[in-house]
Amino acid sequence: MTERVLTGITTTGTPHLGNYVGAIRPAIAASRAPGVDSFFFMADYHALIKCDDPDRVARSTLEIAATFLAAGLDTQRVTFFRQSDIPETPELTWLLTCVTAKGQMNRAHAYKAATDANLAAGEDIDANITMGLYSYPILMAADILLFNAHRVPVGKDQVQHIEMARDVAQRFNHLYGRGRDLFVLPQAEVEEDVATLPGLDGRKMSKSYDNTVPLFEGGPKALRDAIARIVTDSRLPGEPKDPDSTSLVTIHDAFATPAQREAFRQALVQGLGWGEAKQRTVDLIESHIGPMRAAYDELIAHPERVEAALQEGARKARTIARPLLDELRHAVGLRPMVAAARPADKAVRTAAARLPEFKQYRETDGRFFFKLTDADGAELLLSEGLAEGRAAGAWVKRLKTEGAAALADAPVRLLADRAAVESALAALVSAEA
Repeated sequence: MTERVLTGITTTGTPHLGNYVGAIRPAIAASRAPGVDSFFFMADYHALIKCDDPDRVARSTLEIAATFLAAGLDTQRVTFFRQSDIPETPELTWLLTCVTAKGQMNRAHAYKAATDANLAAGEDIDANITMGLYSYPILMAADILLFNAHRVPVGKDQVQHIEMARDVAQRFNHLYGRGRDLFVLPQAEVEEDVATLPGLDGRKMSKSYDNTVPLFEGGPKALRDAIARIVTDSRLPGEPKDPDSTSLVTIHDAFATPAQREAFRQALVQGLGWGEAKQRTVDLIESHIGPMRAAYDELIAHPERVEAALQEGARKARTIARPLLDELRHAVGLRPMVAAARPADKAVRTAAARLPEFKQYRETDGRFFFKLTDADGAELLLSEGLAEGRAAGAWVKRLKTEGAAALADAPVRLLADRAAVESALAALVSAEA
């Protein structure tokens, strides 16, 4: 069974070496595993909760997306998109908001931390707290449930949000499912073994500590200058060094083979100078990220290429999201109104000539298609290839019930005069009534 795994990356900063080792590199490696259908998205809606600098959000989106692409993310294998390019996300957020208990939101960690800080400072309990922060878990639930993800890799601090998503999904299924599950219940995949890279001062590498090593920013010189600032002891070249006394060794080991790690430690014990040790570390890291940096710089210089990749990912994502949301809209009662057929209409329809017909099929590449033919068998429209038969069926259903109105965003191309297509759809809508 193929499992969907969904990862969101908030777009408020520039990736550093710790982000690459702890999150980007393992996520890309995991996406290559067999039986995994990976979804990666730039969480720019989430960024607005914590950042009110529009240029920073835009720049961060470009830098993070370019980093993933330069680091080897295969966009043919995964679905890679920007959150704000999926209009179904905010719509689903509202549907979920309407079934989410306020008391549950009151218990969310981020909201409680903010209210606790306000109380400690003698402020009003809700001072400077936006509805974005308060409702953040519902938006996160929509991100996950829109694609019915089975697994969501998160840190321990995010487990509560996955549990909330499960609760909301269960409530929605109970209220509107009519005996079937509209949503998969996601599982949190806690990243216990994620590598945490130390910074220049030995603490966790973090921008809040101002101790980061740049990944691509500033080029080889910035990398060399940062590594040169790593804190070490005062032992001179020729004196034995303790490999465990500095974060330099941990940073080196994050890019080294087992043999390289052992050789580096032995060299330090035998008196390798710290200056030479730092240069070896720079050379090792540069051998890994240098080619990626060249690809990154090319993407930053041509942001339209990053945009094209994200737009293609959004198109793929929406072939899944749109049919599901149409099903959810119908489930909650947001349905198009159609005229009720009169008995005379039915009699006329029975005696009429054959109706246009939708046909669904699957190609050898595994993609699903549908086409519309007129009563004589001439083809009127053809769909794009879709990842799931369910998506194709949902589009056929929508075209039969909404008619020409659904053509605006349907993944199809017309093979005949538009008037002929609209006439055929109108006949089907009338037949469905």
